Amino acid sequence: MKIVIIGTVASSFYGFRAALIYQLLLKGHSVYAFTSEYGQYELKKIELLGAIPITYELNRGGMNPLADAKATYALSKKIKEIAPDLIFSYFSKPVIFGTLAAKIAKVPRVIGMLEGLGYTFTEQPEGLSKKAQLIKSIQVLLYKIALPQLDNIIFLNPDDPKDLLEAYHIKVKKLDVLGGIGLDLDEYNYQPIETINSPISFLFIGRMLKEKGIHDFIAAAKIVKKIYPEVQFTVLGAIDSSNPGALQQSELDRLISLNIINYPGQVDNVQKWIADSHVFVLPSYREGVPRSTQEAMAIGRAIITTDVPGCRETVIDGVNGFLVEKWNPQALAEKMIYFIEHPEDIKKMGYESYKIAQDKFDADKVNKRLINMLGL
Repeated sequence: MKIVIIGTVASSFYGFRAALIYQLLLKGHSVYAFTSEYGQYELKKIELLGAIPITYELNRGGMNPLADAKATYALSKKIKEIAPDLIFSYFSKPVIFGTLAAKIAKVPRVIGMLEGLGYTFTEQPEGLSKKAQLIKSIQVLLYKIALPQLDNIIFLNPDDPKDLLEAYHIKVKKLDVLGGIGLDLDEYNYQPIETINSPISFLFIGRMLKEKGIHDFIAAAKIVKKIYPEVQFTVLGAIDSSNPGALQQSELDRLISLNIINYPGQVDNVQKWIADSHVFVLPSYREGVPRSTQEAMAIGRAIITTDVPGCRETVIDGVNGFLVEKWNPQALAEKMIYFIEHPEDIKKMGYESYKIAQDKFDADKVNKRLINMLGL
């Protein structure tokens, strides 16, 4: 069979879809990887996977309906030339416009996957801005047009279909919940903590944005540092200075100078940083199923995260870590202090994380489930 996979960023194909592509090729299928954001080096890496890279135009953040309509028609022509048996799209815009293009091209089977509902569906402490509300209204309208055309729509967590399909009365032919896109567990292998040495270290991985919980992580760190000044807090991730909710460079520099956090920046060896930490913390406002938490679990780390869609899929409260109320640095600090005062639970809960990751986030198991959902 000819299978077209439509994404946006080229690196997502070899970063997150390599195992799926490999399994499809093993079954004798031809795979075409459609990307709208790419460099020649990235296209070559897709080729090395065994897939055929195809470039197309789609403005991921654009709001111009005429430009989107033209791009959809151009995409449908590229699809028609290939004449695939199946189209599988992921990310919001490819699911919307890839589905419409596939229908124009008369593709027999079309499946989409939403790995999260994104910023406009993420509750904020001060409520959504008028601009975000407008974007959300447009998104919902487009979903109402596109999603009923799909043969199947796949979500990562059970909250997303409730908050989108049920809340906005969108009818779909079929829906599945995958439960996370999975990891290569050989790449993120179990590295248990043999002995708990002071100081205890807490690790945050993610873009330094408000909705990822960076401000709550820092606020909790300040609370803990007043009682246990030797405790370590490390942040890995990029600054997005153009985002109004992002941690700014000046504030980051101040936090480093005050020894509140350690900041090595973006790193290539994330596994080592997880292995060198004791507890992983992600106080996000909403996720699909966060990959960073899956990575920490696979390596065998206890988790503190928020009781929100996506994040709650990673923690059995009191078993492999703790769920805390969103937007609540005090509650976050209290669970951090629990681990500082009960270090024996760090190792015990880390092992439980590892067991859950083996069961739920093994890419081989996940991709077998996904291939079944694709009808292959």
